[in-house]
Amino acid sequence: MPDETISILQGSAFVVCDRRGDFRAGRDAAVGLFYRDVRHLSRWELRLNGRELDVLSAKTIEYDEAAFFLVEPTGTIYRNPSLSVIRRREVARGMREEIELQNHGVKTLHLELSFLFGADFADIFEVKDGLSKKGSHYRSQQGDILTLGYRRDDYCRETYLRAPGAFFTEESLTFRLALEPRESWHGLIEVDVAIAAGGPLPKRAHSPDMPASLPQWLAAAPRLETDWHDLKATYRRSIVDLAALRFYPYPTSPASLPAAGLPWFMAVFGRDSLIASYQALPFVPEMARTTLRALAAQQATEMDDMRDAEPGKILHELRLGEMAHFRERPQSPYYGAADSTPLFLIVLDEYERWTGDVETVRELEQSARAAVTWMREHGDADGDSFIEYQTRNPGVGLENQCWKDSWNSIVLPDATMAQPPIATCEIQGYAYDALRRTARLARAVWDDPAYADQLDSDADELQRRFDAAFWLDDLGFYALALDRDKNPVRTLTSNIGHLLWSGIVPEERVGALVTHLCGEQLFTGWGVRTLADGQQAYNPIEYHNGTVWPHDTALIAAGLYRYNRRVEANRLAVGLLDAARHVGFRLPEAFAGYPRRTTEVPVVYPTACSPQAWATGAPLLLLRVLLGLEPTAEGLSVDPFLPDRIGYLALRGVPGRWGAADAVGEHTSR
Repeated sequence: MPDETISILQGSAFVVCDRRGDFRAGRDAAVGLFYRDVRHLSRWELRLNGRELDVLSAKTIEYDEAAFFLVEPTGTIYRNPSLSVIRRREVARGMREEIELQNHGVKTLHLELSFLFGADFADIFEVKDGLSKKGSHYRSQQGDILTLGYRRDDYCRETYLRAPGAFFTEESLTFRLALEPRESWHGLIEVDVAIAAGGPLPKRAHSPDMPASLPQWLAAAPRLETDWHDLKATYRRSIVDLAALRFYPYPTSPASLPAAGLPWFMAVFGRDSLIASYQALPFVPEMARTTLRALAAQQATEMDDMRDAEPGKILHELRLGEMAHFRERPQSPYYGAADSTPLFLIVLDEYERWTGDVETVRELEQSARAAVTWMREHGDADGDSFIEYQTRNPGVGLENQCWKDSWNSIVLPDATMAQPPIATCEIQGYAYDALRRTARLARAVWDDPAYADQLDSDADELQRRFDAAFWLDDLGFYALALDRDKNPVRTLTSNIGHLLWSGIVPEERVGALVTHLCGEQLFTGWGVRTLADGQQAYNPIEYHNGTVWPHDTALIAAGLYRYNRRVEANRLAVGLLDAARHVGFRLPEAFAGYPRRTTEVPVVYPTACSPQAWATGAPLLLLRVLLGLEPTAEGLSVDPFLPDRIGYLALRGVPGRWGAADAVGEHTSR
C-alpha cells in the first residue's frame, strides 16, 4: 500500500485514504469515511479483475475533492499499460465517487471492476484506543441500494451504498464491462450516511457548511503581497484550511465554527476554536462572531459532575459518537477546560476592537457576565484569586484541564506529576487579560462603570498575587503551576510565553523570560519547545513535554511583540514560517522538539493532526506580529518591523471597523 495518505474534508465529514484512493482500517488506523465522530466506511478498495491498480498520480483538489489516476499493472517494465482508471471523489455528508475507465489498446477488454467495502461504525475514540464494538451490525438491500447498519440500544448509525448497474455481494459491488478499443466508461457510486435508522441525511450543495463558498471566502480575505514566495503559499494554505474546518456542530446550531483538527479532533473544542478565531481576526473576523455565538449557546447553566460543568463555564469538547452517547467518555457537551472561559472573554473583546460590532457584544453580555462569575466563584473555589482545576469525574474526566491536557503534562522537575487541584501559570494570565478586557467592554458598551472598576480592581489583585506566588527568583522564570499544597512547580516550559501574550508580566521580569524563551533549552530553531531540554521529563516526541506546537510559538511571538521585543518575535516567526515549506506549507499540530541544527528539516510529531485549527491560524497571527497590526478607534494601526528574510510585505484589504485598509511594510537596515 502506498505510504502517503490523502485527506479530504467538509463540515463534519472527512475521508482518509492512500494514494490509490483505497482504505482498509486496522485496529487503530484513522482511515476511512467518518461523519460526526463515527467511521461509516472502514473498507473501500478498488480491484480490476481481482487485482490492485498502480498509481500514476493522486492529488487533492482544494479540500473536499480528490482525484486518483491509476493504471492496470503489467508486471514488467517492458510492457506499457493499455487501460487507465480515474477516480474522482467528493465528500459532503457522505461521499460521491465517479469512475472513468479508458481503453487505450486495440483489443476489446472484458473487465470486472469491484469495490470491496465494510463499515465497522467505530467511534473515533475506539479507533484511537483500539477498542472493540459492543453493539450489532446488520445489512439489507433494496434495488441498487445496500444499507449497512449498526445498533446498540437506542443508538444507531447507517451507511447507504448506491451503485447503478452494479451487483452486490456481502462485501463487494462489481461492474461487469466490455470496453471496446478507444472506448471510455463512466460509473457513479454514492455513499450516504444516517444518524438514525432509515433516514439518510440530505446532502448540502457542493460548498462548505457555511453561507460563504470557498471562492467567496478567499475573495473576502486580505490579499498578501511579499517577496518571500513560500510565505504566499503558507498564507493561502491557512486560509483554505480554515474554510475546510468550518462546520455546524449540532443540528440546531445557530452558527458554525472551526473543528479542532483532522483526524482525531473533528469536533468542537472551545479552547481551539477561540484561539483559532483570535488568530484569524484580521483576516476572517466572522469566524470569531460565529464561534462566540455557538459557544455561548452551549454555556453551562448548572452543576454536573459527569461533565465537569458549572454555571457560566464555556465548553471544552462536544462529541456526537457512541462512546459519548453511553457516557464511556464524558457526556457532551463536556466542560473539562479551565481556560476556555477566560479565552471566551478575551476573544469577545478583541472581536469588538477589530469590528466595532457592539450589537454582538450586547447580545452576549449576560454570557460574558456569567463567565466572569464562573472565574470568581467556581474557577477560584478557594478564594486565592487563582483559577484551579480538578475533575469531578475521575473515571473519564480530564486530569489536566489546561491547553496541555495530556495526563503527564504538569510535571515536577523530578518527573513526578503535580497533584490537583492545579493552577497553571498561563491560565492566570488569561484570567488577568479577561478581567481587563471585560472591564473595557463594561465601560464602552454596557455602560456599567462600577462593574468595570471592580473588574480592574480584581485584575490588579490577581497580578500582584500571581507575581508573588509564581515567580522563581533563583531560576528567573515563573513556575509552571501551583499544586494542591500551593507549592510552585519549578519546571521550565513554554507556558511562560503565554504570560507575555496576556500582559500580566511586570516589565522588570520580561528580560529574564525572553532569555529563556529564545535560548537553546526552549527554542529549537523552528519553534519553542513545550518543555525545556535539560528538564528530567524532557522528551522531544512526548505530546506536551518537549514537542513544538505552532500555535504555542505564535502566541509567544505575539507576547514578545506586546512587550516590544520585536527582534526576538521575528526570530520565532521566521523559524516557524520557514518550517512550513518543508511540510507542504501546512503547519501540523506539533513538531518533534529536535534542534534544527541536528535534523535540518522539521520532524512532524507522529500522530499530529493536519489540518489543525490553531496550527492553521499560527501564520496569520505571525503576519499580524510582523506588520504590527492593531485596531484603534481611528482605524487600523500599522507598525511593520520586518526581518532580514522579508524585503516587502503587504496585506491589501484588511477588514475591520474601518471597512478595509492596506498594511504595507518594507525592510530597512537597522
